[in-house]
Amino acid sequence: MTARNRHKALWLLIGAAGLGAVAGGAVVALRARRVAATAGSEAEASLFDTPDLEPEIIPVTTADGAELHVRAYGSPDADPIVLSHGWTCSADFWNPQVNALAGKYRVITYDQRGHGRSGIGNAPLSPDVLADDLAAVLAATVRDGRKAEIVGHSMGGMSIVAWAGRYPEQVQQYASSVLLASTGTDSLIAETTVIPLPQGFPRVPVPVGRAVLGSVMPMPTSPLTARAIKYVAMAPGATPAEVEFCERIVSECHPRTRGGWGAAISTLDIKDGLKNLDVPTTVMVGTADRLTPPSHARRLAQALDDAEHLERLIVLKGVGHMTSVEAIDEFNAEVERLRGLA
Repeated sequence: MTARNRHKALWLLIGAAGLGAVAGGAVVALRARRVAATAGSEAEASLFDTPDLEPEIIPVTTADGAELHVRAYGSPDADPIVLSHGWTCSADFWNPQVNALAGKYRVITYDQRGHGRSGIGNAPLSPDVLADDLAAVLAATVRDGRKAEIVGHSMGGMSIVAWAGRYPEQVQQYASSVLLASTGTDSLIAETTVIPLPQGFPRVPVPVGRAVLGSVMPMPTSPLTARAIKYVAMAPGATPAEVEFCERIVSECHPRTRGGWGAAISTLDIKDGLKNLDVPTTVMVGTADRLTPPSHARRLAQALDDAEHLERLIVLKGVGHMTSVEAIDEFNAEVERLRGLA
């Protein structure tokens, strides 16, 4: 078989596998559901409501001119928690955490560059830009000698590790503790399980994976989009309210932002930044995470443990990539526990 035909066969296999998984569903894994999920769909949906608290909007302008949309909820005198969301999401992704925690803490969220209400700027998208943007947000929101717990999900976790690698002196300045949820530092394409290749079939080539992540195909809200998002980013047991919430947020991401950042993180290698996270750091992952499978979390935890900075590794049985949405109680409990260590 020629190289061209092999590549064509690989694309056909990827397409068939992906469409089959989306259309036919996946094997349902049993997992313990939190009490709130069993109290009725309306009660569960309220967990994702827009916060009643009016946020303080803090303007942040980056060195290349990007305007970042930053919100701060709760008393300015309360202990700060900074939340950094993942690829294709927005600050709204943290609604369950703001609703639960802002009455007690100063909860700070921001739209990653190009997401939500944040501008895209002029700098080429890269892990360094993620680091620079987080540094700008911390400088604008964590002041008066305070330290924040810094929480990152997916690309938000990558932002924290990239920031620690680029600005090691700022870790002790700004951070009391860190939570890295559903994230990785390298080998994102090589270790994904989104595409269920047959046993013995070669891994997805990096150029192919980069092209998929860098796609600018529109993603309108539809039943098929919801099914695809559930398959790719959530566990088979995710509830309709969880899926609807994530679909709304992901569908709002501009295709150029999705494609630009997808390509930028597809080949990243920022693992050296882990050695600079010299504060208590928890790693969290769901066993049903296809985007950043538990192999990433184990590697992160080992590197942090070797540096004597690992607080704990939390593996959530039957939970997918969207840990802060699919396991709200467990996620929030760890956020509060880490904040209490300061």
